[in-house]
Amino acid sequence: MRITLFRSSLGCVVRVFGPAPASSIKAVTQAVAPHLYYSRKTMHYLTEQRGHLNSTDYRLYFKTSEGRYISPFHDIPLIAESEKVCFIFIFLVIYNMVVEVPRWSNAKMEIATKEPLNPIKQDVKKGKLRYVANVFPHKGYIWNYGALPQTWEDPNHKDEETNCCGDNDPIDVCDIGTQVCSSGQVIQVKVLGILAMIDEGEMDWKVIAINVKDPDAENLNSIEDVRRSRPGHLEATVDWFRKYKVPDGKPENSFGFSGQFQDKDFAIKVINLTHKHWRALVQRKANTEGIICKNITCCDSPHVCSTDEAEVVVQSVRTSHSVITWHFV
Repeated sequence: MRITLFRSSLGCVVRVFGPAPASSIKAVTQAVAPHLYYSRKTMHYLTEQRGHLNSTDYRLYFKTSEGRYISPFHDIPLIAESEKVCFIFIFLVIYNMVVEVPRWSNAKMEIATKEPLNPIKQDVKKGKLRYVANVFPHKGYIWNYGALPQTWEDPNHKDEETNCCGDNDPIDVCDIGTQVCSSGQVIQVKVLGILAMIDEGEMDWKVIAINVKDPDAENLNSIEDVRRSRPGHLEATVDWFRKYKVPDGKPENSFGFSGQFQDKDFAIKVINLTHKHWRALVQRKANTEGIICKNITCCDSPHVCSTDEAEVVVQSVRTSHSVITWHFV
């Protein structure tokens, strides 16, 4: 088998097994090229807890291994690296995923997009902490649920298929791996497909992915692989997203494409578009819609701040309870 090496516009080495036709190389380059805010991946992150779990003052901040506070929204790169070289096997891009909600849990945890450094917090509705109901036969979230960093569903961008605008959040991702992750964990995933959910009139894409360390990761490379090897899993995913708000008195959610999952190529196009919108956001070329873009690594962003400024943000938060956790990725 011939191994072809070529270099993307980001300086990443791309390793391809087998013949590498020009059209395929172009496809890989296009998938990688939009990700201009590309930095060396930290091999492990720390999370620092402020406040108590199951309380409105709970916050989970992120730090690098060097102890620098960062934003999981803006500072963790979308595309994962290993050391100084980015390997893409068989035209596969590996993404970082920030886990917000562990599998089988009910507390609705999310990146706080409208707070400095965007810690993870529990969502609050009408002054009350939010928990998703157990919609029979499901228990809590049925996957590890989180977001792809450095993406943004622009509320001023209308999707051509659904005629709905973005929900003003990072794009959501469901890790269908077997490991139960923890909130704040950063894992590497490969994308398998995407679901076009419409939530109260807003476009709310759901990326379907799998942790690259999962035992099944090598065998799951597409939505069809999931359908074949895990019968009922995709149907359960649609059912969960359709009904999870019904116990709160809200109507069922609807879907674009008649509720059919789109393939990974389509998913990557959507991810690239949301990354493009995110770049405009942090470069102040788009309306921020209340989002706080403070970061320490996006050099071309007017929102970049110093390490000392970031530390002041965290130290100003209530410190009645503080726990530091290491996450190795």
